[in-house]
Amino acid sequence: MKTVACIVLTILIGGLLLRAMSPADEQEGLVLRATSPADESEVPAAAGAPQFESLYLESFATERASGLLLRGPDARRQLLVTGVDQGDRLHDLTRRVAYQTTPAGILKISKTGLITPLADGRATVTATGPGGVAVKTPIVIDQFQVAHPVNFPNKVVPVFTKLGCNSGGCHGKSGGQNGFSLSLLGFEPQDDFERLVYEGRGRRLFPAAPRRSLLLQKATNTVPHGGGTRMQLDSHDYRIIRRWIAQGMPYGDGADPTVVAIEVLPPLRTMGRDSGQQVCVLARYSDGSIEDVTRAALYETNDKEMALVDESGVVKVTGRPGNVAVMIRYQEHASVFRAVVPLGAPIGELPAPRNFIDEHILDKLAILGLPPSPVCDDTTFIRRATLDIAGRLPTPGEVTALLDSGDPVRRDKLIDRLLDSQDYADFFANKWSAILHNKRKNRDTFAFYDWIRESFYENRPFDQFVRAIIAASGDAGHHPPVAWYGQVPTPEKRMEDVAQMFLGVRMQCAQCHHHPYEKWSQEDYHAMKAFFSQVGTKDRPGGGKRIHHIFGVADTENPRTGKRLSPRTLGGPPQALEAHADPRHALVDWMVEPENPFFARMLVNRYWKHFFDLGLVDPEDDMRVTNPATNPKLLDALAEYFVRSGFDLKALIRLICRSATYQLDAIPNEHNTGDKQNFSRYYPRRLNAEVLLDAIDTVTGATSRFQFMAPGNLFGAPQQMKAVQIPTTDTTSYFLSLFGRPKGASACECERRSESSLAQSLHQLNSSDITKKLAGGRAAELTRDADRSHEDKVSELYVVAFAREPNDAELNTALTHIRRHPSHRIEAAYEDIIWALINTKEFMFNH
Repeated sequence: MKTVACIVLTILIGGLLLRAMSPADEQEGLVLRATSPADESEVPAAAGAPQFESLYLESFATERASGLLLRGPDARRQLLVTGVDQGDRLHDLTRRVAYQTTPAGILKISKTGLITPLADGRATVTATGPGGVAVKTPIVIDQFQVAHPVNFPNKVVPVFTKLGCNSGGCHGKSGGQNGFSLSLLGFEPQDDFERLVYEGRGRRLFPAAPRRSLLLQKATNTVPHGGGTRMQLDSHDYRIIRRWIAQGMPYGDGADPTVVAIEVLPPLRTMGRDSGQQVCVLARYSDGSIEDVTRAALYETNDKEMALVDESGVVKVTGRPGNVAVMIRYQEHASVFRAVVPLGAPIGELPAPRNFIDEHILDKLAILGLPPSPVCDDTTFIRRATLDIAGRLPTPGEVTALLDSGDPVRRDKLIDRLLDSQDYADFFANKWSAILHNKRKNRDTFAFYDWIRESFYENRPFDQFVRAIIAASGDAGHHPPVAWYGQVPTPEKRMEDVAQMFLGVRMQCAQCHHHPYEKWSQEDYHAMKAFFSQVGTKDRPGGGKRIHHIFGVADTENPRTGKRLSPRTLGGPPQALEAHADPRHALVDWMVEPENPFFARMLVNRYWKHFFDLGLVDPEDDMRVTNPATNPKLLDALAEYFVRSGFDLKALIRLICRSATYQLDAIPNEHNTGDKQNFSRYYPRRLNAEVLLDAIDTVTGATSRFQFMAPGNLFGAPQQMKAVQIPTTDTTSYFLSLFGRPKGASACECERRSESSLAQSLHQLNSSDITKKLAGGRAAELTRDADRSHEDKVSELYVVAFAREPNDAELNTALTHIRRHPSHRIEAAYEDIIWALINTKEFMFNH
């Protein structure tokens, strides 16, 4: 019995794929059966390879009868050939089939499936795949001899971008390169035109003899060029620029169509390990026309360990399973190709889902064939959850209570107790104080910190928390969030911080030029800034700021164009504000709408990263179409839940920590060791600086004192408190600085560093600070305690440090070390044991 399978010849004209490519859902009219098998000797099937027995063509309905139309001498078209095996799995065969054209002389098709016109007329392309089956499709070439004017922004500038001429490391950098300057990535084509055509008395272009133009001679390295050879003589790019010069260097008519969007096909593909996929990029123009720009677009993968992409749009994935995205840019537009790479291992028995988080994660792991680790034990969970929620080690009493409890929901109850504690408020106030860069400047700093802490303790809804900050007015004595405006002095910085902190959008690039990875322009930047154009600031006697709304028209100016801009949300129309209304409230109203595409998704992603050390989108505050989520359905579900909960932060944390996904063991199995993005296990991470210092103090029995500016005592003596309770982000502490505590200079959590260094190791091993903490603290107490055995005391140390009892080998090693010391040196023995414990990875990492 023959196996039914097929090959898809996907001629990508534009628009989304019309259907999922599998034999089960073929659409009527799309299947073109080969009337006779081709000579199998042309493309022999590899032993054990999938067998393909039919071909079909996917295209727009208007092109099915007449065939593909390529208009003009510059037209190109990338074909995609996809094979479907007996298991409905898709395989890219674009470079494995043989192409033939009849009659000759109308078009040329390369081995890679790229069609280029040669003359007006009609030709047929035949693709023959493994197994000898073939399909024919007509191609029409029109207006090949028509010399259409070359539009400078549409045709010439993309060549500079593709070749890297206008990159930040070449002529696109500030001041240009060797006397020649281009706008960064071609976002200001009018400026580029002026510099090329008129600057230097027009010496770069020679319309009487285009080949002699300095621009082309430099690019081909005919004249020595610091950037080397950027294009080949008579290449496609060369011919476009040569013809533009020969036409008299036209800029283009204002009525010429412009690119309004680009699409990548296929947008998503499940790929085998170590396989490849040709993609096709199509530009849509304002007049409805479509152009293949696959060879003109720029490609960049978001994970070079998982995939690489070449300049022709061929994506090659490695053996590591998971998700990878390829960012694609053309002019100021961006799109993304996403690939899912399964491992294909047998899944076996999965943990029982505890909520919708687990359903989405386990569904993804099943697709990938990536078995998860089992759920961790109680001792691991209590240490993990206490560190993540309360920012501290669990006490021995808490550990004993959990281990002795037979309650099936004991973990859920532990989570609730931690969320109700002052420690939770301290820890998350520390987190948000850094994000809001609450640096010590005046007494307002401390009022602001206290308000942040109280907000988390009382579980203030997040939308109210944000409104209180963004729309703050008055002085800190009556409304402490006013202090944020004192930390962020300009409208530009306020807008950038709000976009990054609460929307997950980095707008900084758009201040000077179009965002290179996003759709945001300078106009978007300044229109968003207009929401803060009516904020007035006055200095208060004794320090601090008073914030008030200035009555008047809320607008701002684009400094480049001089255009006045009304407040406008990202992707939205200008705001129709009532006279004298504070535009900041309109901004927050838009942000907290349930349909807002940024606000809730940003927050749940930020908190996901807090608990998993990896965002569903990472970095957590760089959420854009070209940086897609590894599990989009889960991200959307979390955002929807957060909105439905009334923006309840504790409910979100409770949901995450109760999930089986959060409770998976950190120890990998034989299949998920290399998993870095699918949450098939818990990812261990080093304790952050404040938590690590507090943990060291807890185990050693020491205390730390911190110098900071306090109300009524601006330069007070060092005060004793936990590191997570420090109210400012710039307190002087060598340990905290060494281990990466942020200084609060920006709104990016990336300012907190978690990398290990030699200086950190040396500090832990032999610094005078650690030596002082070891002496006279817990080691002395254990030595004085004559009522308990050394076994009990060593066990206590392990419970305090690791929330678990020592195993036999650990206990015997510790006891042997103690016995080697005479009675008057027992304290030194305990100091050695404590020193050893706080230098282990098990102690310094949350796992």
